[in-house]
Amino acid sequence: MAGRPRSLSSSKARQAAAGITIAILAVVVLAADQFTKHLALENLPYQEPVPVIGDFLILYLTKNPGAAFSLGEGVTWVFTIALAAVAVVIGWLAVTRVRSRLWAVALGLLLGGVLGNLTDRLFREPGFAVGHVIDFINTPWMWFFPGMSPAIYNVADIFIVSMMIGVAILVLAGVHLDGSREARGQGEQTDAAASDSPQTASED
Repeated sequence: MAGRPRSLSSSKARQAAAGITIAILAVVVLAADQFTKHLALENLPYQEPVPVIGDFLILYLTKNPGAAFSLGEGVTWVFTIALAAVAVVIGWLAVTRVRSRLWAVALGLLLGGVLGNLTDRLFREPGFAVGHVIDFINTPWMWFFPGMSPAIYNVADIFIVSMMIGVAILVLAGVHLDGSREARGQGEQTDAAASDSPQTASED
């Protein structure tokens, strides 16, 4: 009984640290995304390829009203709602559930990417909630699919895609939002209270 207040305090401290980590990483990614988009708008010709490393890396400034591969161009508002919903869910998890460092990093970087494109949807032309996302990175060798043109993307997209993969890896590895892990070979979850105990916790 004497150890329970310390465990509760430790849990709250880890939750607060995770929330701060998510917020800081989200702000850093958002700033990097918007700064690179500003540079692209100021320095790149519109819809003209600028080779950087041959066909390996090309800068190509364009404005995308849809999703990847310009899908859904006529329903831009749907993507605005989807991005806002994802941002709200991540924010809720940050405040109420996340205590794992690994989850905090993954969700913070993912939130930053989501906010980067959401900012474009909300505040760029042609208007509020239907703004076009600024894309300027083209790597044809990476994104080629038969019948589709290569994707042109931005810094926010990089973090969204990579962190979605990161989240999938954490789920498959059995790492929970509170930092506990599923017991291997038994199919049972590690008890969250036990994960808070200094003797048994294996914090991620």
